[in-house]
Amino acid sequence: MKRYLTFIALVVCAFGSAQNINEVLRYSTENLQGTARFQAMGGAFGALGGDLSSLNVNPAGSAVFNNSLFTISGSNYNTNNQSSYFGNSINSENNNLDLNQIGGAFVFKNTNSNSDWQKFTLAFNYDVVDNFDNEYYVAGNSTQGIDNYFLNFAQGTPFGSILRQDGEYIEEAYLDIGSNQGYKEQQAFLGYYGGILDPISEDDNNTDYVSNTIYNSVNQEFLRRTTGYNSKFTLNMGSQFKENIYMGASLNFHNVMYSKFDQFTENGYNSTSEIQRTTFDNYLQTDGNGFSFSMGAIAKLNEYVRLGGSYQSPTWYQLEDDFSQRINSDLADDEINFIDLNIVNLFDSYTIKTPSKLTGSLAVIFAQDGLLSFDYGFQDFSKAELRPTSDPSFQTVNNQISNDLGTVSTFRLGGEYKIEQVSLRAGYRFEQSPYTNGNTIGDLNAVSGGIGYNFGGSRLDFALSRSQQDINERLFDTGITTPAIINRINTNATLSYTINF
Repeated sequence: MKRYLTFIALVVCAFGSAQNINEVLRYSTENLQGTARFQAMGGAFGALGGDLSSLNVNPAGSAVFNNSLFTISGSNYNTNNQSSYFGNSINSENNNLDLNQIGGAFVFKNTNSNSDWQKFTLAFNYDVVDNFDNEYYVAGNSTQGIDNYFLNFAQGTPFGSILRQDGEYIEEAYLDIGSNQGYKEQQAFLGYYGGILDPISEDDNNTDYVSNTIYNSVNQEFLRRTTGYNSKFTLNMGSQFKENIYMGASLNFHNVMYSKFDQFTENGYNSTSEIQRTTFDNYLQTDGNGFSFSMGAIAKLNEYVRLGGSYQSPTWYQLEDDFSQRINSDLADDEINFIDLNIVNLFDSYTIKTPSKLTGSLAVIFAQDGLLSFDYGFQDFSKAELRPTSDPSFQTVNNQISNDLGTVSTFRLGGEYKIEQVSLRAGYRFEQSPYTNGNTIGDLNAVSGGIGYNFGGSRLDFALSRSQQDINERLFDTGITTPAIINRINTNATLSYTINF
């Protein structure tokens, strides 16, 4: 009898594809977003302040404002992915528009001329610190088929533990195994009912499996589409002490929405293989929020030189994942299509702790003509972790983080030159790979430029920034070990409007 059922099951996975080192990195890094002036100068604002997005670098930046203001920014994001997989190159491009920044600052000047505290500032700012909208396509001829993925999970798993019970719908069995046994057994279940593998014997205690596919090499096509954002809402307080000391602190509230859809197709098996085509799709959705705080100071050494220092605490994210899959092949069970993207595994909530960050900054001001600014940031990514640490699967991932990730240095350089009401800007940013091998994710290099016009009571700014990074993307966490090499180029065009009051 035909039936359509939608399930949500609470799942505690012995090994979850959702919670892994890639997810920790996704929320531990922030792309260069913010106002147009901030982006045009490479984000080198740690010793400058005077810009709402500078609060992301040094919260003392709000104390530099001389008057209250409001800024709003919109960006066009262009992502170009050049993928290479077994010698086959494919180009993919993605564009989207977003209102990426909005904020304001209120400056209260001290009317007591005998006080050393010159002014006090309250500020708020919303920034999209990372835009996840992206898509890339991979295709190539591989000697590693998808059967390796399922065999890696199935080997050692008792055959009886992955069989559905009498009268049990196939989708019920899929969710029940994931909930009560774990991700490993659930994937073995998919491999068996998807027709990809069979047990050597049908004894319930059998733990050995063989592939039903025959090939020397196979043609693989893989599409990954991601959407969402990581945003940060900042509440800031800043104050100026005497003529040369600026101090500030911020509370940051983070919001995460992320989805990932992977579509995989494999064919080109030997003519003697009963399976000639396999499809395997996965969908992950993550929602959650986080909290962090920051503090910093800027010292005006003289008319020309400023020094800045800041501390960004770890961010503690509380996240929830839901995960769904579908599979098909020429030998799949007749009812396999009832396991689709509407059959949802809902994981228990968990926490990601990202590494803290220290930033030191130097700026040189050339009177009214312009400035040069430099920031150095330091993070130890080996300190990131999944929680609760008592979870065995999280312990495995945390050990991988400690072994594979290391310290990251970030360099930002920015400059601005003024010609009456017009400001010309340029910037450069370099960020080390978080991986100790330097290859899984490569170093990031970015250049930027922009222009601004001051109308007196308001200002209009435009920026164009371009970053480039090489990334080795594995199609699956196990089984297909050869990664696709992605050369990713992000180009952002940002327009900001600031009004003073």
